[in-house]
Formats: sequence, structure tokens, C-alpha cells
Amino acid sequence: IDFKGVNMVINYDLPTSAIEYIHRIGRTGRAGHRGKAVTFFTEDDKPLLRSIASVIQRAGCPVPDYIKHFPKLQSKQKKKFIKKPLTRESICTTPQCFLKKGKRK
Repeated sequence: IDFKGVNMVINYDLPTSAIEYIHRIGRTGRAGHRGKAVTFFTEDDKPLLRSIASVIQRAGCPVPDYIKHFPKLQSKQKKKFIKKPLTRESICTTPQCFLKKGKRK
């Protein structure tokens, strides 16, 4: 699907591979337009960051030095992450004040 006018992508969950990352951020920058991508990650995501950072750097974008020094994943580890991604606790985006009102009724 091609959405026109998308100029920013926010990844709330780190993609499990560099290919998936490219696919996600590819929603920006279509037809020569520029775009931005923001990706949130946790300590548990560190093993996946190195390959994604390499792709970002090859594209000419800045990558923080601390990410460049993360160890590379072995192919067995990559396959493991792709087959069984990290499980995360679900988050609630509804403000607490609205949740409390709903419980009273």
C-alpha cells in the first residue's frame, strides 16, 4: 500500500531484521520526497540494533557511536529472533482519568 504524504514513521516496536526495518521506513521518502523515521528500543533489543545501524549508516545517515560498537549477532541468533520475536507487555494509551470514569459506571 502506498500512502501519499507520509513524511514520518514511528516504530514503537523494533523490527526483527534490517530488511523489515527498511520496509517499515520505506513508507517515507517515496518518489524522491524526504522523510524521517523514529524507532524506540529497549535494552532487550540491543542485539538487533547493530544490523539496522549498518543499513542506516550505509544510507548516509548518522548513527550514534555507542550503537556501532554493539556486538554482531551470529546467524543462529538472528534466526532465533526472527522466529520468536521478543514478547512485550501490552501498553494502554488511554489516559488513567478516562479509565477511572469508565469503572464507576
